[in-house]
Amino acid sequence: MASEKEPTVIKKYANRRLYHTGTSSYVTLEDLAGLVRGGEDFVVYDAKSGEDITRSVLAQIIFDEEAKDGQNLLPIAFLRQLIRFYGDSMQALVPRYLEFSMDHLTKDQGQFREQMTKAFTGGAFGTGAMDALQQQTRANMALFTDAFRMFNPFAAAAAAAKAKEEGTAAPAKGDDLGDLKRELGEMRERLDKLTKSK
Repeated sequence: MASEKEPTVIKKYANRRLYHTGTSSYVTLEDLAGLVRGGEDFVVYDAKSGEDITRSVLAQIIFDEEAKDGQNLLPIAFLRQLIRFYGDSMQALVPRYLEFSMDHLTKDQGQFREQMTKAFTGGAFGTGAMDALQQQTRANMALFTDAFRMFNPFAAAAAAAKAKEEGTAAPAKGDDLGDLKRELGEMRERLDKLTKSK
């Protein structure tokens, strides 16, 4: 069995320059963004301390991309919600959930491209292409809606308000742990259904 290719090592020096050890040349953040788009894995080490600073360099690439006109991928509401999770008890769950969501989005992206290619075969932008676009949009929105529901800290308050409107009793505070377990179970079921429907 062939071993996987080792990630390229990038060294960051005190003068903020990035050195690509594979090509023995200096690179920019834009060059590293190109490597990511090309599917090449790399790790970035501080040249002096040897500390792995890959996460902060990738975050800087995202920051630079978001600063460009017309390049915004991260909605303001999402960024605010993400900031709220730092230091929250749910913080440990967020990275795995985001990875899960991005994996599904990537898989959906491949399926969507395939549908669009089939729809465009023959030349005209017909109803098949629009149907594929609408179907994919609905599937992605359902996935992200469920994602935000899972991590919405105000869900319990909304449920209590709805129960009050409907005249049903709101759950007692002592049942918070049980409610959390129930909500996580429901989310698991919804995610399973979404995964199976793809």
